[in-house]
Amino acid sequence: MATSNFFAVDLGATSGRTILGSIVDGKLVQRELTRFPNNIIQTGGHFFWDIYALFSEIIRGLKVVADEGLEIKSIGIDTWGVDFVFIGSDGGVLRNPYCYRDPHTDNAMEEYFKLVPKEKVYEKTGIQFMQFNSLFQLATLAKNHDSALMAADKILFVPDALTYMLTGEAVCEYTILSTSQMLDPRTKRIDKELIDVIGLTEEQFGRYVNPSDVVGVLTPEVQKMTGLGAVPVVAVAGHDTGAAVAAVPAQNEKFAYLSCGTWSLLGIETKDAIITDKSFEYNFTNEGGIEGTTRFLKNICGMWLLERCRKEWTDAPDIAQLCKDAMEAPAFQSFIYPDAPEFANPASMVEAIKSYCERTGQPVPPTYKEMARCIFESLAMRYRQVLGYLKDMAPFPIEKLHVIGGGSRNAYLMQMTANSIGIPVVTGPVEGTAIGNIMLQAKAAGLVNDMFEMRSIIAESIDLNTYMPQDTKVWNEAYEKYERLTNHK
Repeated sequence: MATSNFFAVDLGATSGRTILGSIVDGKLVQRELTRFPNNIIQTGGHFFWDIYALFSEIIRGLKVVADEGLEIKSIGIDTWGVDFVFIGSDGGVLRNPYCYRDPHTDNAMEEYFKLVPKEKVYEKTGIQFMQFNSLFQLATLAKNHDSALMAADKILFVPDALTYMLTGEAVCEYTILSTSQMLDPRTKRIDKELIDVIGLTEEQFGRYVNPSDVVGVLTPEVQKMTGLGAVPVVAVAGHDTGAAVAAVPAQNEKFAYLSCGTWSLLGIETKDAIITDKSFEYNFTNEGGIEGTTRFLKNICGMWLLERCRKEWTDAPDIAQLCKDAMEAPAFQSFIYPDAPEFANPASMVEAIKSYCERTGQPVPPTYKEMARCIFESLAMRYRQVLGYLKDMAPFPIEKLHVIGGGSRNAYLMQMTANSIGIPVVTGPVEGTAIGNIMLQAKAAGLVNDMFEMRSIIAESIDLNTYMPQDTKVWNEAYEKYERLTNHK
């Protein structure tokens, strides 16, 4: 029985890991090889990522492969979005990259809109506005006459920079570029006007590649360091959310997805970007997906609310028992608007929720049970609200919601979500990012032809749970109460 092995690098904002993914008899098997921290370096008044440490960890993982005598068909890297590395004319890394948390972009959007109006930026890109988007980072660096930017021959997003360090090939991958607020989703290229005003050129960003394109092979130097041969490096969906959505085990295009973790990403997969007055009003974003698709989505709050409360609850049990206890509390007593500004990073989440309920004339949750139930029901209602916006703008009927990420393990929240939205909720996989990374490599190797073959293998390889709507009349009435009390978009 033939086995095909792939090496996936999955880097998050706090930690990273390398994974061996194997396709065996039509099914995917995974094994974590290494795990490591991704530390932010604070020095000179700025925050940086350690690109050399991340590169060293990739080499360490590849050495494990060599030491075990494994044959891998390719390597793929996915990371968080927006951040980038400067490469000099001699091919060297000029400096560790700034972290998107660096405060140098405070007020950066307002400064940039003096050059190109806000409405025009959205019309060109369809990307939601966040001050750390690459466009605003680069504009700030240009304004400050940053020495590394002034000397940069190439500007490579983090997964592309690590690919460059492995292969010597400078590329610009579609999904990671889409996080920058510089991509025109119609042409799939960087918009010239947006970067002209800050003195940059399209050529500085490397040649364009798409998910499943082979970028190059390991350099002789890397081959010598790792003990491997000329292994191909594949441009997977370099943006980790793009890789995660690639792993949604959908059977057709008539679905919405919810990446449910600390934060929630709720969206659809479309052939073309959706850029309208309504998408601008609701602050939806158009990010790159696999096979040239667009991920039309909205960032909304997630389990952050519960995570912060749990740090304050001294009497609460473990998460499994806490969820059970929450079901003992009466239903629909109080609602919060999960995306209200006061929940972004309060000193006390418990007090913030109590204050919100008091201010809106609702019962104040007296214990962790009532408060947890309030959080779960409010999230389920918010998912319904955003799904309603999606239904208004989607070019197809939405028949199913696929949920991926850690929040999909919460059976109570998943059932509430099904009850609230009125369509089936299918959960799994929990660890979608690495799976998407691996399957895009499998596509590059010719083991699958398209996204639906990829997703068919994923569906056969993991356990899926389906939650059907229940008590819809009661939930419809409760949703009307939620809308009256929250009155937000």
